[in-house]
Amino acid sequence: MPSNLSQSRDPRQTIILPTEREASSIPRGDIDGNWEYPSPQQMYNAMLRKGYDDTPEDAVESMVAVHNFLNEGAWAEIVDWERRFSRGLGYGWRACRRGEEGFREDVEIIASSRDIAAPKLLRFQGRPNEMTPKARILDFMGRMYPAKFGWEPPFDRHDWYVQRRTADGQTKEIRYVIDYYSAPPEPTGEPVFYLDVRPAVDGPTAAVERILRWGGDFWHRASGAKAREMATA
Repeated sequence: MPSNLSQSRDPRQTIILPTEREASSIPRGDIDGNWEYPSPQQMYNAMLRKGYDDTPEDAVESMVAVHNFLNEGAWAEIVDWERRFSRGLGYGWRACRRGEEGFREDVEIIASSRDIAAPKLLRFQGRPNEMTPKARILDFMGRMYPAKFGWEPPFDRHDWYVQRRTADGQTKEIRYVIDYYSAPPEPTGEPVFYLDVRPAVDGPTAAVERILRWGGDFWHRASGAKAREMATA
């Protein structure tokens, strides 16, 4: 999404790559408007700059499409977190106490969440060579118990810095961490990806947010609350 990537054709190129950029759905926190994704030419130049000299030129446009798709998915996950917690932990608990499915079915929560100010992306940082603590733990468990936790480590990691507007109208910077995983392809051969998006534990509030969301969903299912709700419906 950086705008300072070169649009110039590399002397080694054998095909012409498009230079048009696609607008994302991600609002910017520094100026009005949304972030723009890199063009295929910019993506190719960035790959060369990072030392990936064997990048197939005819695959770059597909790479850009996947890149944009994953970023849109990551932003949707961040917005989902912000809908729960931008109004504080009390509201967050009410949003999480019935689990993931209950959150999407709660008419009152859905109605009130429409009034929440949309978050904005301030900046981002790629850190592919630095595994998050959670990814390291999962990688260790996969090595120890491959039958149960046998999955590949993430192929990429991003840190996104998001502007949250709180209930009192103040703004606050929240860091989110994103682990990008590859999954087995579809029978048709289409690639499958999995994103693990959560607020970074930069303080006690983020830790509580993670506990409320994941713990609320686990307890709602494990306690049989869903079954009881269906029985009384």
